[in-house]
Amino acid sequence: MRCLLLRRARKHLGRRGVFLLIVGIGQMCWGAGMVFDPPSTAGLRLLTDRCPLSTWAWLWITAGAVACAAAFLRIGRDWAGFLTAYAPPAVWAFAYAAAALSGDYSRGGFVAVWYLTIVGIIMWASGVPEYSVPPTPRRPRKGTAP
Repeated sequence: MRCLLLRRARKHLGRRGVFLLIVGIGQMCWGAGMVFDPPSTAGLRLLTDRCPLSTWAWLWITAGAVACAAAFLRIGRDWAGFLTAYAPPAVWAFAYAAAALSGDYSRGGFVAVWYLTIVGIIMWASGVPEYSVPPTPRRPRKGTAP
């Protein structure tokens, strides 16, 4: 019974929905980790000058929740999930790149590239069609030719 429910959920979600669900859960966990055990703010001064880190953590949590909700929408209507999924890593990449360029955080360039990689993967997944593999051709039936 459990396998049947999982198969139905997988079929309903499709490839894009499963991706959004995984990314959304990951972003919510990442944000929750920042809320409950705040990390060092090294390299994030550009962000923390505007809002406290807990506010930025809620950006991750909200974006993850929107991505999870969009996972259950039809293809073409799931664009909001992809848009909100790549917003937090893009903001973080910009902040770390700025910190690296200003000399505040020497590792910032490497961390920025890491976050840009995440943005690239999300952008790539948003362009992947749900069913890109063509169906297997059927063999011609035996019988009389017209």
